[in-house]
Amino acid sequence: MKISKVYQSRINEIDFSNLPFGKVFTDHMLVCTYENGQWGEPIIRPYGPIPMSPATHALHYGQAVFEGMKAYRKDNGIVSIFRPEANFQRLNRSAERMTIPQVPREIFMDGLIQLIQLDYDWVPAGEDISLYIRPFLYASSEFIAARPSESYVFCILLSPSGPYYSGAVKVKIEEKYVRSADGGVGFAKAAGNYGAAFYPTRLAQEAGFTQIIWTDHKNHQLIEESGTMNVAMVIDGVFRTPALSDRILAGITRDSILTMLRDQGYPVQEGPVTVDELLSAAREGRLTEMFGMGTAAVISPISHIGYRGEIIEVPTPADGLSATIKKALSDIRLGRTADKYGWMHDVYRP
Repeated sequence: MKISKVYQSRINEIDFSNLPFGKVFTDHMLVCTYENGQWGEPIIRPYGPIPMSPATHALHYGQAVFEGMKAYRKDNGIVSIFRPEANFQRLNRSAERMTIPQVPREIFMDGLIQLIQLDYDWVPAGEDISLYIRPFLYASSEFIAARPSESYVFCILLSPSGPYYSGAVKVKIEEKYVRSADGGVGFAKAAGNYGAAFYPTRLAQEAGFTQIIWTDHKNHQLIEESGTMNVAMVIDGVFRTPALSDRILAGITRDSILTMLRDQGYPVQEGPVTVDELLSAAREGRLTEMFGMGTAAVISPISHIGYRGEIIEVPTPADGLSATIKKALSDIRLGRTADKYGWMHDVYRP
């Protein structure tokens, strides 16, 4: 692997006590190109612009996928990546759906580790901060015919980041727009999924909400996701979350939470949750918590639900299930408790 280092680091320009989410980038990035039916040699080089033709295929046809993952600085100073194998596998599932060549394991995993080793000092230490990792793939051929690209670019960016949301969020149950449909790409981390969500989300925000609760495309009666996250709720003492389908992203945070809860013997139910069921439980006080689950926010408590002009308050107990789960995940990630699931991949500086 080729490595080209910066002449002078920018790290001293960064205020690590006031990190925004996804706006600060480390000194280096990984770039690897796919041409003539094969992947080339990865290059780690200084972070900066990538030359791009106005005819670049991804700009016209949206053939692009990405991942979101995190590395943490444990209390002992060692940097550790959370479940990188799961992200590697999901990236390639998304790539397959978008007709993009699979990224070889050695390029993804070895490249990621060497990149983090190089920018090791950029990984922040403390609560609610981490090194956000953004691997992405895009079509790079220079033509505007409506067919799959012939060349691709794989990149990894590193971004020391603070929390995605601060505090609980207010959500609106969406009844007009949809995030995904049967047979579509809802299960993939396709770039267009997120771009298409911006408009209905902006409308919800203009109405005073933080995010949207997405519902099914047929009747808008099934709860599916919360903004860019999986969604969960505690109804009658049971942890409820919609079952995975080709409309719902297989969240790694979601899977981790389900694993922990089942291990603890907590009642868990994966299956349909209707809008009527959710609203009835909320009105009757049987909905004791509701939150989003995702890499960026980890767990984002939901404080209010909006539906057809009605605003229903949802409890956000400081000692509730969501807070307990978040702390348990944090303790594993920061090395405060044993990693009995084998989720953390330690990265040592050579």
